[in-house]
Amino acid sequence: MGDKYFVLLVMCLLSSSFSMSMAVASSSNGVVRLGLKKQRLGFNTMHAAARIKERYSVDAESDSDDSGMNIVSLKNYLDVQHFGEIGIGSPPQYFTVIFDTGSSNLWIPSSHCHFSVACFFHSRYCSSNSSTYTEIGKPCKINYGSGMILGFFSEDNIKVGDLVVKNQVFTEAVREGSVILTLASFDGILGLGFQDISVGNVAPLWHSMLQQSLLAERVFSFWFNKDPSVSEGGEIVFGGIDPRHFKGQHTYVPVVRRGYWQVQIDNIRIRINIIGFCINCTAIVDSGTSFIAGPSAAVTKINDAIGAKGFASLECKQVVSQHGDIMWQLLLSGLQPDKLCSDIGVCSFNGSRALSDDIKMVVEQKTEMHNNTGVGQDLLCAACELTVAWIRTELKQDKTQGQVIEYVNKLCDTLPNPTTQLAVDCAKIPTMPTVSFVIGNKSFDLGPQQYILKVEQDHVTFCISGFIGLDVPVSPPQGPLWILGEIFMEAYHTVFDFGKLRVGFAEAA
Repeated sequence: MGDKYFVLLVMCLLSSSFSMSMAVASSSNGVVRLGLKKQRLGFNTMHAAARIKERYSVDAESDSDDSGMNIVSLKNYLDVQHFGEIGIGSPPQYFTVIFDTGSSNLWIPSSHCHFSVACFFHSRYCSSNSSTYTEIGKPCKINYGSGMILGFFSEDNIKVGDLVVKNQVFTEAVREGSVILTLASFDGILGLGFQDISVGNVAPLWHSMLQQSLLAERVFSFWFNKDPSVSEGGEIVFGGIDPRHFKGQHTYVPVVRRGYWQVQIDNIRIRINIIGFCINCTAIVDSGTSFIAGPSAAVTKINDAIGAKGFASLECKQVVSQHGDIMWQLLLSGLQPDKLCSDIGVCSFNGSRALSDDIKMVVEQKTEMHNNTGVGQDLLCAACELTVAWIRTELKQDKTQGQVIEYVNKLCDTLPNPTTQLAVDCAKIPTMPTVSFVIGNKSFDLGPQQYILKVEQDHVTFCISGFIGLDVPVSPPQGPLWILGEIFMEAYHTVFDFGKLRVGFAEAA
């Protein structure tokens, strides 16, 4: 999605309210417990996240074009729901970070970031206020879907709970090329992957904990609280496993490729017909994304089986819900149709553009699907244009406002889907099938209440499929790559065992 649409979302996101819990940290006998905050996903956050490409570098190679500069790939973090707090420096300066098993570097905004609006919306690290700061200064460039973040390496003490990791190298971000940090509810990223994929070969914070003998065991574990009625978002435990966080025993599988926490998947299937979607697959267990991602062909079949529809339909329904009444009134008053969407603030153009041929085609053939429709670059604006055209058509048929709005809502369901995310009918969740992941010869089942995300906008609840398409090139003998994000980890308590190079899953308590 273009930067134009991102800018339109900034004010919407800033006005959104998030329900956050206070992080509670404790440590004893080489075990550190860090409470996680949880935000409620919003409609605008979900859509902003959908426009930023996730990047997984299977070979973990950096660009060599920038002499002396290290490059970090920034994934899609806007949809992540869980955050924690760390302190940097002496005395500690506190930051909200994502604990991300899908990356290996720690970065936070710097006090030297003067020319990016995003930095002024987040806490910034000030090295001059820390007595334990050591200057490094080596430049670092962080690439993501539609821009980049520039920064440099520094060294200081990092406080996690009551534990202090000394002389940790991290990145101070000083400039960003898009609004990703403005949209984000977090200050930075704390990577928990392997040093193999760490930019600049910097030892990840987790490795430094082990090297400094700060932990009782060479493991860390995630527990995400499934209960939406409580304030506690979950907990990450460094150096051990809390038996209160899971039921039964963990099933452990080996890490098949160092870098990411990548494991083998035996099969993925829909329980109602035992269809398999995975042969010789691997999966990255990634706390840095909410979704479960996989090859587009397989994900399309899963979404079809659960009855998911195009996300563009939600954009259309949002326009109808928020602007349908005023559109009706303005069209009746004689306002020029091609200026209406800009006048109400949905589109940024000045009204000189006419409806595209593709949009006219959708209007004329209302119930047909068109793969080449013009809803690609700016869904919200295009949805507004479509709604105006549809209302104009119905006005000529002397129908009431209620009849027209109801009919246009139905037409929204016919739109194709140019994004990765799909929506479902919330009322049908109880009848949706179970999706099972066979790992280590054990079936890990996800019911619809677990793989469907509910997001709210203006007191309206939307239900989003937790399965998204993501095609990552892999080299033989590796099979197709999947990403198991927070949706899976919320259902199954996850242990990352560095000592034995394995990952364990057990039913979350």
